[in-house]
Amino acid sequence: MYESIWTDLHGAEFRQGYLDAGGIRTRYLSSGSTDKPLLLFLHGTGGHAEAYTRNLAQHGAHFNTMAIDMIGHGWTDKPPTEYEIPIYADHVLKVLDALGHSKAHISGESLGGWVATYLAVHNPDRIDRLVLNTAGGWTAHPAVMENIKRLSLDVSKHPTYEKMRARLEFLMFDKAKVHDDLVHARLAIYSQPGFEDITRRILCLQEMPIRRRNMFTEEQYGKIVAPTLVLWTSHDPTATVEEGRQLASMIAGSQFIVMQDCGHWPQFEDPETFNRLHLNFLLKRKM
Repeated sequence: MYESIWTDLHGAEFRQGYLDAGGIRTRYLSSGSTDKPLLLFLHGTGGHAEAYTRNLAQHGAHFNTMAIDMIGHGWTDKPPTEYEIPIYADHVLKVLDALGHSKAHISGESLGGWVATYLAVHNPDRIDRLVLNTAGGWTAHPAVMENIKRLSLDVSKHPTYEKMRARLEFLMFDKAKVHDDLVHARLAIYSQPGFEDITRRILCLQEMPIRRRNMFTEEQYGKIVAPTLVLWTSHDPTATVEEGRQLASMIAGSQFIVMQDCGHWPQFEDPETFNRLHLNFLLKRKM
């Protein structure tokens, strides 16, 4: 069967739109009625809302589910600022304000998990339940950081199909999970005027001094009061299972789950398992 974003969304009632988040024109994909509790999905470095096309329908049945392009990413505005974690967190708070919600369930992958952690530490009243999906903020591996920089800068300088596929394959345990439509969707984003400069700014967190000052301490993780699921994978390319377990151990009462045969995008690689585990946690079902 031919795979595409459209087949991913088959059967889903969804919307694509833009909202004004404190002056930042912010693009989103959403599913579910607005009278349900709000669930925000936050993507990783260089990512966009399509990271969650395989999760919108199932979550939209229970939540007002929204996957956003974070500031500097996707089709959202890209001001020439330095993209450290407080900038992303402020943008997410302004999204909540624009939607008229005092709080939300927040599920973040990689960079999105880093941002979600920041909000849980500094704005605990704005988070209901928290999911940290192969989240950043705890580890700093020079070889991983250099690889992310190399792959991202290479494709932002010369956006070709082959380079974009290589960047997306980095995220997957099973490289065959990268379909052509996903490659072309991201290729269009990276082909925007000025995207190389924005990519360099986004990659500031892959520079060790900047990364270090944005990372969390054990004490800060210990301050998280939101019910938390730490979801890791057997083949995450950025951090080991043991590092994910260590992160979870610092958050009181958190649950820790490892998805097998997945890399950095478990929500895309094995959506059936992810959706089941994720919804069980959010709906307070037995895991």
